[in-house]
Amino acid sequence: MNMHTGLAGYSSNTERNSIIEIFNSQKKASSARRGTLSLAERMAALDVLKEIIQRRESEIIAALAADFRKPASEVKLTEIFPVLQEISHVKHNLKTWMKPRRVRAALSVLGTKARLCFEPKGVCLIIAPWNYPFNLSFGPLVSALAAGNSVIIKPSELTPHTAQLIGSIIREAFSADLVAVVEGDATVSQELLALPFDHIFFTGSPRVGKLVMQAAAKTLASVTLELGGKSPTIIGPTANLKKAARNIVWGKFSNNGQTCIAPDHVFVHKSIAHDFNKIIIKEIMRVYGKDFEAQKKSPDYCRIVSDQHFNRLYDLIGDAKAKGAEILQGGDIDAQERFVAPTLISKITPEMDISREEIFGPLLPIIEYDDIDYVVNQIRDNPKPLALYIFSEDIRFAQDIVARTSSGSVGINLSVVQFLHPNLPFGGVNNSGIGSAHGFYGFQAFSHEKPTLQDKLSITHLLFPPYTEKVKRLISMTVRYLS
Repeated sequence: MNMHTGLAGYSSNTERNSIIEIFNSQKKASSARRGTLSLAERMAALDVLKEIIQRRESEIIAALAADFRKPASEVKLTEIFPVLQEISHVKHNLKTWMKPRRVRAALSVLGTKARLCFEPKGVCLIIAPWNYPFNLSFGPLVSALAAGNSVIIKPSELTPHTAQLIGSIIREAFSADLVAVVEGDATVSQELLALPFDHIFFTGSPRVGKLVMQAAAKTLASVTLELGGKSPTIIGPTANLKKAARNIVWGKFSNNGQTCIAPDHVFVHKSIAHDFNKIIIKEIMRVYGKDFEAQKKSPDYCRIVSDQHFNRLYDLIGDAKAKGAEILQGGDIDAQERFVAPTLISKITPEMDISREEIFGPLLPIIEYDDIDYVVNQIRDNPKPLALYIFSEDIRFAQDIVARTSSGSVGINLSVVQFLHPNLPFGGVNNSGIGSAHGFYGFQAFSHEKPTLQDKLSITHLLFPPYTEKVKRLISMTVRYLS
C-alpha cells in the first residue's frame, strides 16, 4: 500500500511536547488498568464508535469526496462497511477470544495445568495510509480496543479532510488517555516512532515499512506491517473471460487503482488474449464511459490523491511508451483534475519502470504468455506480492500455481474480495508485510499470548539436583522414553 506517512506543519517544541504528553498519559493509564479492561468496557467502547460512525456517515462521505473525489457508494462499501463489519464480528466473538484457553498436558510435565491468556500489549501506534484513510485507521483501532489497548492514531496528511474528521470522531468517542489522534507530516511520524510503543501497526509502502521496522527495533516494539507490492493476475486458457474482466475492472479501477491488493498486471494466455482485450475494453466502457469526456464526468470514478502521485503515473506512461509499449485503451490525463483514465498497456518489457515499480494507479499492463512455467518463474523471481489472482475454470491449474508461488493471499475467479472476509487473516509475507489483521487475527496481533503453568501434582522435582545415581537414572529414563 503506497503511502506517505506524515505530519502537517509540524515545527515547534510545543507540538513535540504535546505528543510526549499524550503518550505518557496513555502509558500511565494503561499501566493502571493492565489486565482489568473488562469485556463490558471493551464492548461499550466499540458500541460508542459504531454509533458515531453511523451517525456521521454523511460527513465521512463528504470528507473523502473533498480529498480525492471518492464516490459515495465506494466510501460506503470500501471505507465504512469494513469497519462496521469488523465491529459486529468482534462483538459477536470477543467473549470467546478473551477466555483463557486450556492447553493439553504433555508427559514431561504431567501433574501441571497449562493455560494461555491474552493480555493487552499496552500503548499502540497506528500509522494509517491515504488510500483508504478511514477504513485503515478505524479497522486496526477496532482490533486494538478489542484487545484492551490504548492507541494513538497517525492519519495521513495527504487526505487532510478525512484526517480532521478522524480526529473529531475520536475526540467525541474516547478520552485521550485511551485513544488519541496526532495529525501531521513525516516529521510527526518520526517523533512518534521514537517513543517506546508496545506495538506499532503500519500500513504503507515496503520502503517506509523498513523505516518503521528500524525505528521499532530501537525500542524492541512488536510490529504489524501491512505493505504492498506488485500483485499479479493470471488468466488461464479456460477462464470465463467476462467474469475475469468484470472482477479485474472492479478490483483495479476502484479507488482509481490506489489499492494495495489491486491487480497490478495481468498475464493472459496467448490463445485468448485477443478476445480478453476486447472484453475488458468493453467492460471499462460499460462501467466508466465510452470516451475521455464521459469517464471524466463519471460519478463513479475517483481521482489521484496528489500531484506527486499523478506525476509519478504520468512518468510511468511516458517511460513505457518511449520503450515500445502500446496503449490499448485509455492513456488520457487531465493534470488539473489529477485525472488518469482507465488504461490498458501492452508490449511490456522488463526494462520499463512500470515492470519494476508498484503501479498504485489505474494503469494495467497486459502480458501475453505461452507457458505457465514462465509466469510462475516471473512471480517467484520477484518480491512476494500481497495478493495473487487466478482466473480459470480448471481448478487444478489454479491449485498448481498456488502451490508453486508465495503471496499474502490468493483470489481465485475474484479480486480484492478476500479483504472483506472477517474470518480470514489479511496480511503479506516478507516484502508485502509482516503479521495479520482482521477478526481474531487482529485481536491476536494486539495481544500478548501469555502462557501460565500451574503445579498440581507434578513430579519434576525428582529430577532436581543433587544429581545422585538415582536422579541420574531418572533423567536418563526421561530422556530415553519421553524424547
